[in-house]
Amino acid sequence: MATINIVPIANQSEEELRRAGWKKQTTLEGGRLQEVAEGYRTLGYEVFVEEYRAEEGCTTCFGTGKEMGQIHGTVWIRPGSGKRSDNELFD
Repeated sequence: MATINIVPIANQSEEELRRAGWKKQTTLEGGRLQEVAEGYRTLGYEVFVEEYRAEEGCTTCFGTGKEMGQIHGTVWIRPGSGKRSDNELFD
């Protein structure tokens, strides 16, 4: 599995990302984050993983995880080449 590069929080708002065709999928930690991002790439999507943005409401789990060295990222996807890379039938 390839290493997932987590992009620091961009100056772009969520609305700007959405206008650029990105769709927010999920926020995860570490290994699971990597699995999900790679899965979307395998299905032919462009994948952008951004450092977790704290939102309103309870963020205790994310804050505690960060103190313990865990990295959380938000997975954004948009249509890519349309070619699946997991099976030669889709080339």
